[in-house]
Amino acid sequence: MDILIKKGFICPVVSKAFTGDILISGGKIKKISESITAKDVQVIDAKGKFVLPGFIDAHSHIGLFEEGVGQYYQDGNEATDPITPQVRAIDAFNPQDSAIKKALSGGVTTTMILPGSANAVGGQGAIIKFNSQIVDQMIIKEPAGLKMALGENPKRFYGESMKRTPGTRLGTAAMIREYFVKTQSYSEKKQKGDYEKDLRYEIGEMVLKRKIPARIHAHRMDDILTAVRIANEFEFDFVIEHATEAYKIIEYLKARNVKMVLGPLFSFATKLELKDKTFEAVSIAVKNNVPVALMCDHPVVPMEYTIMQLGTALKYGVSEEELLKLVTINPARILGIDDSTGSLQKDKDADIAIWSGNPFEMKSCVEQVLIQGECVFSR
Repeated sequence: MDILIKKGFICPVVSKAFTGDILISGGKIKKISESITAKDVQVIDAKGKFVLPGFIDAHSHIGLFEEGVGQYYQDGNEATDPITPQVRAIDAFNPQDSAIKKALSGGVTTTMILPGSANAVGGQGAIIKFNSQIVDQMIIKEPAGLKMALGENPKRFYGESMKRTPGTRLGTAAMIREYFVKTQSYSEKKQKGDYEKDLRYEIGEMVLKRKIPARIHAHRMDDILTAVRIANEFEFDFVIEHATEAYKIIEYLKARNVKMVLGPLFSFATKLELKDKTFEAVSIAVKNNVPVALMCDHPVVPMEYTIMQLGTALKYGVSEEELLKLVTINPARILGIDDSTGSLQKDKDADIAIWSGNPFEMKSCVEQVLIQGECVFSR
Protein backbone atom coordinates (compact mmCIF):
# COMPACT_ATOMS: atom_id res chain seq x y z
CA MET A 1 0.00 0.00 0.00
CA ASP A 2 1.14 3.54 -0.76
CA ILE A 3 2.03 5.79 2.16
CA LEU A 4 1.13 9.45 2.63
CA ILE A 5 3.07 11.46 5.21
CA LYS A 6 0.86 14.42 6.07
CA LYS A 7 1.57 17.92 7.38
CA GLY A 8 5.17 17.36 8.46
CA PHE A 9 7.87 20.00 8.51
CA ILE A 10 9.84 18.61 5.59
CA CYS A 11 13.61 19.21 5.34
CA PRO A 12 14.65 18.11 1.82
CA VAL A 13 18.24 19.39 2.54
CA VAL A 14 18.74 20.41 -1.11
CA SER A 15 15.98 23.02 -0.98
CA LYS A 16 14.14 25.17 1.55
CA ALA A 17 12.23 23.40 4.31
CA PHE A 18 8.44 23.66 4.29
CA THR A 19 5.30 22.20 5.85
CA GLY A 20 3.76 19.65 3.53
CA ASP A 21 3.17 16.06 2.43
CA ILE A 22 5.14 13.18 0.93
CA LEU A 23 3.54 10.40 -1.14
CA ILE A 24 5.46 7.12 -1.20
CA SER A 25 4.84 4.38 -3.77
CA GLY A 26 6.91 1.33 -4.61
CA GLY A 27 9.56 2.34 -2.09
CA LYS A 28 10.14 5.67 -3.85
CA ILE A 29 9.05 9.25 -3.22
CA LYS A 30 6.31 9.67 -5.81
CA LYS A 31 5.38 13.24 -4.94
CA ILE A 32 6.42 15.90 -2.43
CA SER A 33 4.55 19.18 -2.08
CA GLU A 34 2.64 21.44 0.31
CA SER A 35 -0.57 19.42 -0.07
CA ILE A 36 -1.27 15.99 -1.57
CA THR A 37 -4.61 14.20 -1.84
CA ALA A 38 -4.61 10.46 -2.42
CA LYS A 39 -6.99 7.53 -1.95
CA ASP A 40 -6.32 4.06 -0.57
CA VAL A 41 -3.14 5.03 1.22
CA GLN A 42 -1.68 4.52 4.68
CA VAL A 43 -1.58 7.94 6.30
CA ILE A 44 1.19 8.94 8.71
CA ASP A 45 0.23 12.06 10.65
CA ALA A 46 3.41 14.14 10.93
CA LYS A 47 1.84 17.39 12.10
CA GLY A 48 4.28 19.24 14.33
CA LYS A 49 7.07 16.76 13.51
CA PHE A 50 10.26 17.13 11.47
CA VAL A 51 10.64 14.90 8.40
CA LEU A 52 14.25 14.34 7.32
CA PRO A 53 16.17 12.08 4.96
CA GLY A 54 17.70 9.09 6.69
CA PHE A 55 21.21 9.94 7.84
CA ILE A 56 24.17 8.47 5.96
CA ASP A 57 27.45 7.66 7.70
CA ALA A 58 30.14 7.33 5.04
CA HIS A 59 32.65 5.55 7.31
CA SER A 60 31.82 3.00 9.97
CA HIS A 61 32.70 -0.40 11.39
CA ILE A 62 29.22 -1.28 12.63
CA GLY A 63 28.57 -5.01 12.47
CA LEU A 64 32.34 -5.64 12.30
CA PHE A 65 33.29 -4.38 15.74
CA GLU A 66 30.13 -5.53 17.49
CA GLU A 67 28.56 -4.08 20.59
CA GLY A 68 28.41 -5.91 23.92
CA VAL A 69 30.27 -9.07 22.89
CA GLY A 70 33.85 -8.37 24.01
CA GLN A 71 36.89 -9.34 21.97
CA TYR A 72 35.46 -12.48 20.41
CA TYR A 73 33.43 -10.80 17.67
CA GLN A 74 35.78 -7.96 16.74
CA ASP A 75 36.46 -8.88 13.12
CA GLY A 76 37.34 -5.54 11.54
CA ASN A 77 41.10 -6.04 11.12
CA GLU A 78 42.87 -8.96 9.49
CA ALA A 79 45.99 -7.87 11.36
CA THR A 80 48.23 -10.74 10.24
CA ASP A 81 49.67 -9.05 7.16
CA PRO A 82 49.93 -5.32 6.37
CA ILE A 83 48.65 -5.88 2.81
CA THR A 84 45.23 -7.61 2.73
CA PRO A 85 43.26 -6.12 -0.18
CA GLN A 86 41.48 -9.42 -0.80
CA VAL A 87 39.40 -9.38 2.41
CA ARG A 88 35.82 -8.07 2.26
CA ALA A 89 33.95 -6.26 5.02
CA ILE A 90 30.67 -8.02 4.17
CA ASP A 91 32.18 -11.38 5.12
CA ALA A 92 32.54 -10.24 8.74
CA PHE A 93 29.43 -8.06 8.94
CA ASN A 94 26.79 -9.25 11.40
CA PRO A 95 23.32 -7.78 10.71
CA GLN A 96 22.30 -8.82 14.24
CA ASP A 97 24.73 -6.40 15.86
CA SER A 98 22.62 -4.71 18.55
CA ALA A 99 24.11 -1.35 17.54
CA ILE A 100 22.14 -1.38 14.28
CA LYS A 101 18.76 -0.89 15.95
CA LYS A 102 20.29 1.91 18.02
CA ALA A 103 21.63 3.50 14.83
CA LEU A 104 18.12 3.44 13.39
CA SER A 105 16.85 5.08 16.58
CA GLY A 106 19.22 7.94 15.76
CA GLY A 107 17.83 8.30 12.25
CA VAL A 108 20.69 6.55 10.40
CA THR A 109 19.60 4.40 7.46
CA THR A 110 22.73 3.94 5.32
CA THR A 111 26.44 3.47 5.94
CA MET A 112 29.73 2.54 4.35
CA ILE A 113 31.24 -0.36 6.27
CA LEU A 114 35.03 -0.62 6.11
CA PRO A 115 37.79 -2.77 7.56
CA GLY A 116 39.77 -1.11 10.33
CA SER A 117 43.05 0.75 9.98
CA ALA A 118 45.62 -1.78 11.23
CA ASN A 119 46.87 -2.54 7.73
CA ALA A 120 48.47 -0.34 5.09
CA VAL A 121 46.00 -1.91 2.64
CA GLY A 122 43.15 -3.24 4.73
CA GLY A 123 40.44 -4.59 2.45
CA GLN A 124 37.19 -3.89 0.63
CA GLY A 125 34.29 -1.81 1.91
CA ALA A 126 30.59 -1.89 1.09
CA ILE A 127 27.66 0.53 1.16
CA ILE A 128 24.65 -0.95 2.95
CA LYS A 129 21.19 -0.04 4.22
CA PHE A 130 19.77 -1.23 7.53
CA ASN A 131 16.75 -2.83 5.91
CA SER A 132 17.24 -6.58 6.29
CA GLN A 133 18.71 -9.42 8.35
CA ILE A 134 20.26 -10.82 5.16
CA VAL A 135 23.57 -9.14 4.40
CA ASP A 136 23.25 -9.57 0.63
CA GLN A 137 19.87 -7.82 0.68
CA MET A 138 21.37 -4.84 2.51
CA ILE A 139 24.09 -4.11 -0.04
CA ILE A 140 23.81 -1.05 -2.27
CA LYS A 141 27.31 -1.39 -3.72
CA GLU A 142 30.14 -3.86 -3.08
CA PRO A 143 33.03 -3.46 -3.43
CA ALA A 144 32.64 0.26 -2.94
CA GLY A 145 36.18 1.19 -1.99
CA LEU A 146 39.57 -0.18 -0.94
CA LYS A 147 40.61 0.76 2.58
CA MET A 148 44.16 1.96 3.20
CA ALA A 149 45.81 3.50 6.24
CA LEU A 150 48.63 5.93 6.93
CA GLY A 151 49.89 7.24 10.25
CA GLU A 152 50.17 5.59 13.64
CA ASN A 153 47.99 2.50 13.36
CA PRO A 154 50.01 0.36 10.90
CA LYS A 155 53.20 1.39 12.73
CA ARG A 156 51.76 0.26 16.05
CA PHE A 157 50.37 -3.05 14.82
CA TYR A 158 53.46 -4.13 12.91
CA GLY A 159 56.49 -2.08 13.90
CA GLU A 160 55.86 -2.05 17.66
CA SER A 161 54.00 -5.33 18.13
CA MET A 162 55.57 -7.59 15.51
CA LYS A 163 58.92 -5.85 14.88
CA ARG A 164 58.38 -5.89 11.13
CA THR A 165 57.59 -3.49 8.31
CA PRO A 166 55.91 -1.04 8.44
CA GLY A 167 57.51 0.44 11.50
CA THR A 168 57.52 4.00 10.18
CA ARG A 169 55.41 6.31 8.06
CA LEU A 170 57.84 5.95 5.21
CA GLY A 171 57.58 2.17 5.46
CA THR A 172 53.78 2.31 5.23
CA ALA A 173 53.85 4.57 2.17
CA ALA A 174 56.45 2.34 0.51
CA MET A 175 54.28 -0.76 1.02
CA ILE A 176 51.26 0.95 -0.55
CA ARG A 177 53.37 2.02 -3.54
CA GLU A 178 54.80 -1.47 -3.88
CA TYR A 179 51.30 -2.92 -3.87
CA PHE A 180 50.21 -0.72 -6.77
CA VAL A 181 53.39 -1.39 -8.75
CA LYS A 182 52.64 -5.11 -8.40
CA THR A 183 49.05 -4.42 -9.44
CA GLN A 184 50.28 -2.65 -12.57
CA SER A 185 52.50 -5.63 -13.40
CA TYR A 186 49.57 -7.98 -12.81
CA SER A 187 47.40 -5.93 -15.19
CA GLU A 188 50.07 -6.07 -17.90
CA LYS A 189 50.31 -9.85 -17.63
CA LYS A 190 46.52 -10.10 -17.59
CA GLN A 191 46.27 -8.20 -20.86
CA LYS A 192 48.68 -10.69 -22.43
CA GLY A 193 46.72 -13.63 -21.02
CA ASP A 194 49.76 -14.84 -19.10
CA TYR A 195 48.49 -14.78 -15.52
CA GLU A 196 46.75 -16.64 -12.70
CA LYS A 197 43.84 -14.83 -11.10
CA ASP A 198 44.89 -13.17 -7.84
CA LEU A 199 42.22 -11.52 -5.70
CA ARG A 200 44.79 -9.19 -4.12
CA TYR A 201 45.45 -7.49 -7.44
CA GLU A 202 41.99 -7.80 -8.98
CA ILE A 203 40.71 -5.23 -6.47
CA GLY A 204 43.80 -3.05 -6.93
CA GLU A 205 43.11 -3.06 -10.66
CA MET A 206 39.61 -1.73 -9.97
CA VAL A 207 41.19 1.18 -8.08
CA LEU A 208 43.69 1.93 -10.85
CA LYS A 209 40.90 1.83 -13.45
CA ARG A 210 38.90 4.23 -11.25
CA LYS A 211 36.00 1.84 -10.86
CA ILE A 212 36.18 2.30 -7.07
CA PRO A 213 38.08 4.82 -4.92
CA ALA A 214 40.79 4.26 -2.36
CA ARG A 215 39.50 5.12 1.12
CA ILE A 216 42.64 6.38 2.85
CA HIS A 217 42.79 6.70 6.66
CA ALA A 218 44.86 9.81 7.44
CA HIS A 219 44.62 12.08 10.49
CA ARG A 220 47.72 14.24 10.50
CA MET A 221 48.42 16.91 7.90
CA ASP A 222 51.55 15.20 6.59
CA ASP A 223 49.72 11.87 6.24
CA ILE A 224 46.97 13.57 4.26
CA LEU A 225 49.60 15.04 1.94
CA THR A 226 51.19 11.61 1.52
CA ALA A 227 47.80 10.19 0.55
CA VAL A 228 47.34 12.90 -2.08
CA ARG A 229 50.88 12.31 -3.37
CA ILE A 230 50.42 8.55 -3.78
CA ALA A 231 47.02 8.96 -5.42
CA ASN A 232 48.51 11.42 -7.91
CA GLU A 233 51.44 9.09 -8.65
CA PHE A 234 49.14 6.22 -9.56
CA GLU A 235 46.25 8.38 -10.84
CA PHE A 236 43.43 6.85 -8.83
CA ASP A 237 40.38 8.36 -7.13
CA PHE A 238 40.40 8.58 -3.36
CA VAL A 239 38.64 9.84 -0.24
CA ILE A 240 40.48 10.98 2.89
CA GLU A 241 39.08 9.20 5.93
CA HIS A 242 39.12 11.14 9.26
CA ALA A 243 41.00 14.17 7.85
CA THR A 244 41.58 15.48 11.38
CA GLU A 245 44.15 18.12 10.40
CA ALA A 246 42.75 18.86 6.93
CA TYR A 247 41.70 22.29 8.19
CA LYS A 248 45.40 23.24 8.33
CA ILE A 249 45.78 22.79 4.55
CA ILE A 250 42.20 23.42 3.43
CA GLU A 251 43.11 25.66 0.48
CA TYR A 252 45.54 23.06 -0.86
CA LEU A 253 42.86 20.36 -0.63
CA LYS A 254 40.15 22.58 -2.08
CA ALA A 255 42.29 23.39 -5.13
CA ARG A 256 42.57 19.63 -5.78
CA ASN A 257 38.89 18.89 -5.04
CA VAL A 258 39.88 16.36 -2.39
CA LYS A 259 36.90 14.57 -0.87
CA MET A 260 36.95 13.80 2.82
CA VAL A 261 34.90 12.16 5.53
CA LEU A 262 35.71 14.12 8.67
CA GLY A 263 35.70 12.79 12.21
CA PRO A 264 34.97 11.52 14.67
CA LEU A 265 35.16 14.79 16.58
CA PHE A 266 32.87 13.95 19.50
CA SER A 267 35.47 11.78 21.19
CA PHE A 268 38.64 11.71 23.30
CA ALA A 269 41.99 12.28 21.58
CA THR A 270 43.37 8.80 22.22
CA LYS A 271 46.67 9.24 20.37
CA LEU A 272 49.24 11.87 19.46
CA GLU A 273 48.03 12.35 15.88
CA LEU A 274 44.66 13.55 17.29
CA LYS A 275 46.06 16.24 19.57
CA ASP A 276 44.96 19.09 17.26
CA LYS A 277 41.45 17.74 16.70
CA THR A 278 38.82 20.50 16.77
CA PHE A 279 35.19 21.08 15.86
CA GLU A 280 36.38 24.22 14.07
CA ALA A 281 37.42 21.84 11.28
CA VAL A 282 33.73 21.53 10.37
CA SER A 283 33.18 25.26 9.90
CA ILE A 284 36.47 25.65 8.03
CA ALA A 285 35.53 22.87 5.60
CA VAL A 286 31.98 24.15 5.08
CA LYS A 287 33.04 27.78 4.60
CA ASN A 288 35.61 26.71 2.02
CA ASN A 289 33.01 24.63 0.19
CA VAL A 290 35.06 21.44 0.07
CA PRO A 291 33.38 18.04 -0.46
CA VAL A 292 33.02 16.91 3.15
CA ALA A 293 30.85 14.56 5.21
CA LEU A 294 30.89 13.88 8.94
CA MET A 295 31.43 10.37 10.33
CA CYS A 296 30.96 8.79 13.74
CA ASP A 297 33.57 6.09 13.04
CA HIS A 298 31.28 3.70 14.89
CA PRO A 299 32.03 2.28 17.44
CA VAL A 300 34.34 5.18 18.38
CA VAL A 301 31.23 7.35 18.58
CA PRO A 302 28.09 5.18 18.56
CA MET A 303 26.15 5.91 15.39
CA GLU A 304 22.99 6.68 17.34
CA TYR A 305 24.68 9.92 18.50
CA THR A 306 25.09 11.34 14.99
CA ILE A 307 22.86 14.31 15.79
CA MET A 308 24.76 15.07 19.01
CA GLN A 309 28.01 15.35 17.08
CA LEU A 310 26.27 17.64 14.57
CA GLY A 311 24.76 19.70 17.36
CA THR A 312 28.14 20.31 18.95
CA ALA A 313 29.35 21.78 15.65
CA LEU A 314 26.61 24.43 15.89
CA LYS A 315 28.78 26.27 18.40
CA TYR A 316 31.38 26.91 15.72
CA GLY A 317 29.28 28.96 13.33
CA VAL A 318 27.73 26.40 10.99
CA SER A 319 23.97 26.57 10.35
CA GLU A 320 21.60 23.67 10.97
CA GLU A 321 20.90 23.50 7.23
CA GLU A 322 24.58 23.14 6.33
CA LEU A 323 25.21 20.63 9.10
CA LEU A 324 22.39 18.35 7.95
CA LYS A 325 24.04 18.16 4.54
CA LEU A 326 27.12 16.59 6.19
CA VAL A 327 25.12 13.46 7.05
CA THR A 328 22.73 13.36 4.10
CA ILE A 329 23.44 14.68 0.60
CA ASN A 330 27.19 15.21 1.07
CA PRO A 331 28.01 11.61 2.05
CA ALA A 332 25.61 10.43 -0.65
CA ARG A 333 27.62 12.38 -3.23
CA ILE A 334 30.95 11.17 -1.87
CA LEU A 335 29.69 7.57 -1.98
CA GLY A 336 28.17 8.03 -5.44
CA ILE A 337 24.62 7.16 -4.37
CA ASP A 338 23.06 10.64 -4.51
CA ASP A 339 20.92 9.63 -7.48
CA SER A 340 18.85 7.44 -5.14
CA THR A 341 19.24 8.77 -1.60
CA GLY A 342 20.58 11.58 0.59
CA SER A 343 17.70 14.04 0.14
CA LEU A 344 13.91 14.12 -0.02
CA GLN A 345 13.15 14.46 -3.71
CA LYS A 346 10.79 12.90 -6.24
CA ASP A 347 11.90 9.48 -7.50
CA LYS A 348 14.48 8.96 -4.76
CA ASP A 349 14.30 6.08 -2.28
CA ALA A 350 11.88 6.73 0.57
CA ASP A 351 14.59 6.63 3.26
CA ILE A 352 12.96 8.88 5.83
CA ALA A 353 13.24 9.64 9.54
CA ILE A 354 10.35 11.32 11.34
CA TRP A 355 11.49 13.27 14.39
CA SER A 356 9.26 14.42 17.25
CA GLY A 357 10.66 17.94 16.86
CA ASN A 358 13.72 19.85 15.67
CA PRO A 359 16.49 17.22 15.74
CA PHE A 360 18.93 19.80 17.12
CA GLU A 361 16.86 20.10 20.29
CA MET A 362 17.91 17.62 22.96
CA LYS A 363 14.34 16.60 23.77
CA SER A 364 13.61 15.55 20.17
CA CYS A 365 13.76 11.89 19.21
CA VAL A 366 13.22 9.74 16.15
CA GLU A 367 9.70 8.33 16.19
CA GLN A 368 9.71 6.37 12.95
CA VAL A 369 12.18 5.34 10.24
CA LEU A 370 11.35 4.16 6.73
CA ILE A 371 13.81 2.57 4.32
CA GLN A 372 12.54 2.31 0.77
CA GLY A 373 9.07 2.92 2.15
CA GLU A 374 9.17 0.07 4.68
CA CYS A 375 8.99 0.84 8.40
CA VAL A 376 12.19 -0.47 10.02
CA PHE A 377 11.96 1.38 13.32
CA SER A 378 9.17 2.89 15.42
CA ARG A 379 9.25 4.18 18.95
